[in-house]
Amino acid sequence: MTLNHDLQAELLKLPEDLQPPLAANLQQWQEKLDALGQALPTSPEFTASLVKVWASSQFVTESCLRLPELLVGLVVSGDLSGHYAEPSYHNQLKNLTVADETELMLKLRQFRRREMVRIAWRDLAGWAPLSETLLDLSRLADACIQYALAFLYAQACEKRGTPVLADGGPQQMVVLGMGKLGAYELNYSSDIDLIFAYPEDGVLADRKATTYGEFFTRLCQSLVKVLDEITADGFVFRTDIRLRPYGDSGAVIMTFDGMEHYYLTQAREWERYAMIKARQVAGDFVMGAQLMAMLKAFVYRRYLDYGAFEELRSLKMQIMQELRRKDRLDNVKLGAGGIREVEFIGQAFQLIRGGTEKSLQQRGILDVLQRLGELNLLTPTDAGQLITAYGFLRRAENHIQQYQDKQTHDLPTNPLAQQSLAYSLDFADWTTFKATLDGVRAQVHGVFEQVFSLSKPEHTDAQGQQLWQGNTDEADLLGQLQEYGFADPQNSLTLIKQFKSAAPIRRLSAKGAAVLDRLMPQLLAALPALINPDETLRRVLGLFEAVAGRTVYLSLLAENPDALAQLLRLISASVWVCDYLARYPILFDELLDPRSLFAPLQKQDLDKQLADMLATVDSQDLEQLMIVLRQFKQQQVLKVAAADIMGIIPLMVVSDYLTTIAESVVAQVLERAWLMLTEKHGFPPDGRDSQHTTPGFAILGLGKFGGIELGYGSDLDLVFLCDYDNGLEMTDGGKPVSCAQFYGRLGLKVRHILDTNLLSGILYEVDMRLRPSGDSGLLVTHIKTYHDYLRDQAWTWEHQALVRGRFIAGDDCLKKGFVSLRHDILSLPRDTAALKTEVREMREKMRQALASKEAGKFDLKQGRGGIADIEFMVQFLVLAHAASHPALTVYTDNVRLLEGLGKHGLMEETTVAALKAAYCTYRDLGHKLALQGSRALADETEVAGLDQSIGAVWDEVMVLPKVGP
Repeated sequence: MTLNHDLQAELLKLPEDLQPPLAANLQQWQEKLDALGQALPTSPEFTASLVKVWASSQFVTESCLRLPELLVGLVVSGDLSGHYAEPSYHNQLKNLTVADETELMLKLRQFRRREMVRIAWRDLAGWAPLSETLLDLSRLADACIQYALAFLYAQACEKRGTPVLADGGPQQMVVLGMGKLGAYELNYSSDIDLIFAYPEDGVLADRKATTYGEFFTRLCQSLVKVLDEITADGFVFRTDIRLRPYGDSGAVIMTFDGMEHYYLTQAREWERYAMIKARQVAGDFVMGAQLMAMLKAFVYRRYLDYGAFEELRSLKMQIMQELRRKDRLDNVKLGAGGIREVEFIGQAFQLIRGGTEKSLQQRGILDVLQRLGELNLLTPTDAGQLITAYGFLRRAENHIQQYQDKQTHDLPTNPLAQQSLAYSLDFADWTTFKATLDGVRAQVHGVFEQVFSLSKPEHTDAQGQQLWQGNTDEADLLGQLQEYGFADPQNSLTLIKQFKSAAPIRRLSAKGAAVLDRLMPQLLAALPALINPDETLRRVLGLFEAVAGRTVYLSLLAENPDALAQLLRLISASVWVCDYLARYPILFDELLDPRSLFAPLQKQDLDKQLADMLATVDSQDLEQLMIVLRQFKQQQVLKVAAADIMGIIPLMVVSDYLTTIAESVVAQVLERAWLMLTEKHGFPPDGRDSQHTTPGFAILGLGKFGGIELGYGSDLDLVFLCDYDNGLEMTDGGKPVSCAQFYGRLGLKVRHILDTNLLSGILYEVDMRLRPSGDSGLLVTHIKTYHDYLRDQAWTWEHQALVRGRFIAGDDCLKKGFVSLRHDILSLPRDTAALKTEVREMREKMRQALASKEAGKFDLKQGRGGIADIEFMVQFLVLAHAASHPALTVYTDNVRLLEGLGKHGLMEETTVAALKAAYCTYRDLGHKLALQGSRALADETEVAGLDQSIGAVWDEVMVLPKVGP
């Protein structure tokens, strides 16, 4: 029975036009097999695959007709039907016997043809998923490069001598695979982009004193020839080395130092894009790791880099113009909605955020898209669509190339080739396939346009453009500013001119100046919508001048009109926000998403987000720890301020949020400091088996922190407590210290992390003067010592401070001990009259020394009838009555303490209500003044006699009645 007869049923399933040529080819192949006396299995699976593959690929058909034994060998060996493990290609190449470069070229080409037939067969037959096809192609290239390099290097060393490293060991070069090869995403007929480097320069000991540069250049040239040159047997891989530094005009290979100098000083933006997928594919992998570390720092900036959008947009537009010029818009790689657009979307986010979001530092585009969806940088729907579309497009690309093993991405125009492609992808006809492809590309292009805003024409406001360029008469400019609603056009025009001539603006690169030229007309056109355009312009120009050295932040605003609008709203309402962003410009990124900007996080979410941010920080990397902590705190405080400014959250919640942020930070600081010390010194006795995170140590908050009343600029009043049986007992680590030393160092470490001033600022100012004996006392106090001090030596003002003392972080056993201690001290029997006198006199001395004397102003904190008066009254009443009313020791914040005093009949309910209302009013005014960058001094008209009514309560509660006539 002939082969054609066996395959007749399968042949009839083909589209009619594909049947005759395939039948003729199968007949010819059968005759060649018969002549060789060979046969193939006739299993249904193989029979079906034979028809499907040959109808889909002229390359596979021609390879089998040319070398009938090739397919026989694949089938008999089991390679055709089996999945390759990682070392398969290397193991097969090890079995080759090669005498010289000519034989190397021949045998690599034969090997490549066999394996390319196998890969295409498994793909077209539906036996291998796309991921396997791409991985096999990439591993095949890796193996061929490594084998060829090893052979050529050995030959070169034998001929000229071996280059050596400074330590005397042999020196081999490093080969980087770029693009899809680097990401293990090589398409079927792809070329391979390679960059070469070698570690150190030197001179060989041969007669010609050959330099290492000459040695490795010849080696590279030989390698490219072996891989790329077309012979009667074809090629191994088309090889492109134009991505190297300086391109075609640059040296074929450079030293590591030369590479580093180039990428730090001369590399262009697109070269960052190209380097995202770079991977070492051959050579010295130990030395190569050093090169890859340097390149990683080049690709991933430590800050958010929104300039990447403009760079990639420009690159994409150049590609589209070239495709239109060549009438090649039906290109599944480069055309609209093609593979390159999917890659640009993922890689834009990698370039922008990869430096700060380490999970984006991946080569594979599918992994990146998945992560973008998880981070909500793309919507999960868009991310899912892009992943699906990418798979469809890559399969189509591979099948286009498998048809004739040609490096093309254009859809076929020949009707027979069109029918073959549609059939290979399981479509009934070309029309159905093309409609599906167009739908996929439309989805991709829609997301691409959304991300890059390509479809939005630049409707730059003509007046804004003219105002910024200043290319008309001054009278016209002043008239335009007046039309824009500026109250003082002359002053605003002067501000714009001064800004343009300011040193930071004049120092901008051409690229930075272009960003500013796009941004400023938008900004000027947006100002009329604000109630104070003159003041907002002054503030924003100062901010831009402060951050001009990092044009990435200006790019962010130029690329995101909504972010610019958010910025102007906040700056219009608050000079504090303007100053805050000038100090911490990394926060510009928070302006992008109003959903999160105006939604401060709850405690549980804060803890989780901070833990996630710190998860990638090494336990001993103190500098990075402090940077991440500061970034987190600054982000969260900005969110609170934004919600406060817009009236989204009330006063009491503002302080709650600010206090909660500090609690999350302090808790993590303590945990990380504990980890650093225990890794070095080991655990204190019984600490290793403790159920508590930081056994024997606790942090107390006093003042506004303890009272849950933090403001935007509040420092943290802290006390550190410890508990141990024997201070001389040693820790159990490699560098043991005594318990007393351990806890002392822990306290120092915590304080250092909190208040060290970095370029990114301090975390919190820390005030520890409320510890026993103040600044002259030990930084960390044993809880028994603390109890004894407060009972026997403390001043009344220290007992007052304890009213607002609260456990913040540390050992739960110490928390219980402190709560008991605080209750005991606050409940001590006291002479009420003497206490009242002492508290009153101290307050009056403070008022005299600290209260502002500015006419027409009321000092919200220190003025008579102000915040401090209310706090001192509450503290006096708690200390006077806690012994008989234990519930007064439960809370630490003034509002609930006031409610407790009213509940227990220690103060009239009307008085309680008045004090609470005044206290909240004062704090609200204080927050608002802080957001305007002002001191806590209110106009007397704003308090409207409130100070006098609270002053009267002070007299009633705190002034002793007169005795006698």
